[in-house]
Amino acid sequence: MDSIDTKKSINALAFFASEPHACSYLDNCTAISLFADPTVTMTMAVYSRLADYGFRRSGSHIYAPNCPHCQSCIPIRLPVDKFRPNRSQRRVLNKNSHLTVKCLPAAFHQEHFELYQRYINNRHAGSSMASPSTDEYINFLSSNWSETYFYEFRENKQLLAVTVADKLTQGLSAVYTFFDPAYEARGLGNFAVLWLVQEARSLQLRWIYLGYWIPSCRKMQYKSVFKPAEIFSNGRWISLTGAYLENN
Repeated sequence: MDSIDTKKSINALAFFASEPHACSYLDNCTAISLFADPTVTMTMAVYSRLADYGFRRSGSHIYAPNCPHCQSCIPIRLPVDKFRPNRSQRRVLNKNSHLTVKCLPAAFHQEHFELYQRYINNRHAGSSMASPSTDEYINFLSSNWSETYFYEFRENKQLLAVTVADKLTQGLSAVYTFFDPAYEARGLGNFAVLWLVQEARSLQLRWIYLGYWIPSCRKMQYKSVFKPAEIFSNGRWISLTGAYLENN
């Protein structure tokens, strides 16, 4: 339950719309984002509450899509207690079960950055994300107010992947995962989500927040495979059922 101070902070928080900009996910589309007032000091308690209304963190900014003629970006989360891996996900778990995982506080590590560069330049070549600077990297993934962790996935001593997550009051919010492109066949992105489910259970947290699901975006299709996912629609969380997928 929200504390009185948290409720007051949320009620007093102002929101501002960004200038129209090119959509990062859909070609030939213009996007508008709604931002929480960046001049107000954010707290994890307030952000945790805003996450339940579909907001996300990018660096120190809290935002949500607010496009007047497009509702393609749909907040999606996974109820930890109800999730059971399917056959494909069990194969991913088995394939990567020997990896060691280490949790680190959010901070710059050169080895992480070099892996991030390889991933971004492979996945997003020619985009605004390509060839990131050290400042762009760490300012995107972390902030001075969030409780953020970098989880390393290693095979022996070799770094294969890093998943970045915020610890909310009620769950873990998956910020970003990057991995060695040479090991794409290992399903490391899916394995990171599966591992976060296990971590949330050990921390007695209820949800994994997976950001935005965009049905028409191929890169986002994997999120709907984690069942029973829930989506935020018309002001409430509902189950992402087969009927919804068929009708949308």
